[in-house]
Amino acid sequence: MIILGVDPGTLITGFGIIEVERGKYSVLTYNIVKNSGDDSMPIRLKRIYDRLCEIINHYHPDEFAIETAFYGKNAQSALKIGHARGVSILAAVNYEIPTTEYSPREVKKAVTGNGAASKQQVQFMVQTQLRLREAPKYFDASDALAVALCHSFRMTGGKATSRRTRRTASKSHRSWTDFIHSHPERVVRKK
Repeated sequence: MIILGVDPGTLITGFGIIEVERGKYSVLTYNIVKNSGDDSMPIRLKRIYDRLCEIINHYHPDEFAIETAFYGKNAQSALKIGHARGVSILAAVNYEIPTTEYSPREVKKAVTGNGAASKQQVQFMVQTQLRLREAPKYFDASDALAVALCHSFRMTGGKATSRRTRRTASKSHRSWTDFIHSHPERVVRKK
């Protein structure tokens, strides 16, 4: 299964594509679509749409996952993110790719176990779980990979992130040593 994850924004939209095969994850690509603040909104949205269409044409993802808009104190920002989300979703729908949305809190919780995790924590866990040699240069790219990971965990019932498994693990393991002995596949070894 190939999953395209998107972290939408009108100035920077992050994207990441992972492939999940027999429980193993591989990163096909990740990057950002960067727009200039001097460009008009329609030009920014076209650039996002066109780039995502190129990526879809090249990698043929089976699933599309996107982060929902976060409404903080600035309604104007939420509206702008909504525009980027709209053209991103349109790209997926035009290629008939099943589309799923996740809140930022859901993504953070799925990847780090903490719905209030920082961008640095998400980036570290993405790098660790996907065994990347280097952390992505932009948080937007690591956030997009996190969205794709979150979706894969939801689709496949990923052992490390499903609520049921975490509950069971916390009750059945008295220490980290017990957990490691029970789950050697979850240990990341430095090369």
